[in-house]
Amino acid sequence: ARHVHRHNFVTHRYLPQQSLTHIFRAQNRLMFKIGVAGEDNRMSSNMLSPDYTPTDKEDFMNPMMEEFFRQRLTSWREELLRESGVTLQNMQTTSVQEPDIADRASQESERTLELRTRDRERKLISKIDAALRRIETGEYGYCEDTGEPIGVGRLIARPIATLSIEAQERHERMEKTHRDE
Repeated sequence: ARHVHRHNFVTHRYLPQQSLTHIFRAQNRLMFKIGVAGEDNRMSSNMLSPDYTPTDKEDFMNPMMEEFFRQRLTSWREELLRESGVTLQNMQTTSVQEPDIADRASQESERTLELRTRDRERKLISKIDAALRRIETGEYGYCEDTGEPIGVGRLIARPIATLSIEAQERHERMEKTHRDE
């Protein structure tokens, strides 16, 4: 992708046009949130209707949509942490060694599978945290490659998405090409 560069006089570096777009979006969101009086105007969770679902017809990443995804990501994160706590409790209470070797092998297999699942969830929590940070900076919902909106449908299906469908497909084709070589 061809990037247009602009000089950043603060750090004396050149930034791609895409970075400038993200900076301007973040500044606009911050201006909206801070408002004239300087107080935080972020929507409170009780202002969002429980039956609200974002659509492509409304302005992309408006405050309601932003709050919808913030709540969705936060509840997903809390659910994963809760499940992790339950797993830890279960592993501590079932640490008794089985006398039968087949039972012990079965228990070890279950424990290994559970730990692998929790490791995947730990990585998922990191991605959720990154998505929440992108919401705060005004970058959430915009493709990391192109800077274009990812799309409401894709974000509802995969709230941690960082690439548009087109960019993701391009990325996967490149991976497949390099893997086949």
